[in-house]
Amino acid sequence: MPLNEDEQRILEEIERQFYEEDPKLARSVAGASLRSRLQPYRRFAVVGFVIGLIVMLVSFTSSVWIAALGFILMLTSAAWLAMSFRKTSEGGADPIGSWLNRARQRWSRNS
Repeated sequence: MPLNEDEQRILEEIERQFYEEDPKLARSVAGASLRSRLQPYRRFAVVGFVIGLIVMLVSFTSSVWIAALGFILMLTSAAWLAMSFRKTSEGGADPIGSWLNRARQRWSRNS
């Protein structure tokens, strides 16, 4: 839903004051993106997935329980990675919350 003229004017005034009061902070905030903040977490997710895959493949013949833990690590890492990509593609929206909202809408349509 777009902002009306008064809300847009107020927002521009707040932004102008923010740049006047602390230009250094304003530049650092403007330069930070959601993608750059999620990049280290994506690396952890990829490393976790690879470690889980290795644990699963190495321990499958000796211990099914350890292989299951490796699979759970793989699954968790893949979900984390997918959610981080989805979060950046949605402009920072909460992927779980949006999924719940879509599920509620489908439920209400079908009921």
